[in-house]
Amino acid sequence: MSKEEFKSFAQKHPELAREVLSGKTTWQKLYELYDIYGESSNVWNSFIEKPPELSSSTIKDIFNTVRNLDMESVQKGVTNIQKTIGLLQELGFTKESSNTYEPKPIYRRFED
Repeated sequence: MSKEEFKSFAQKHPELAREVLSGKTTWQKLYELYDIYGESSNVWNSFIEKPPELSSSTIKDIFNTVRNLDMESVQKGVTNIQKTIGLLQELGFTKESSNTYEPKPIYRRFED
């Protein structure tokens, strides 16, 4: 197995980099495993995370949750958030360049 093939394999599996960065293993050890066992060996199961599979009960739970949502209360919540944002804008809160929000002065000073 060539180094280029190993690099390609490592790029497909970023979990390997996390293992090296955390100090659990080294690139040399991983390359040796790759050279001896190849890509499809069970050796990689301890390094490479398999994505969790969605069971049919999980999908059913998601659909039931969405179906049981009270869309009227969701709409009221969105409306309340919009009103709050509008109120803050009317009060004069503006975003300054320092990424902090500061109120504008409510009064103006008039000079003679």
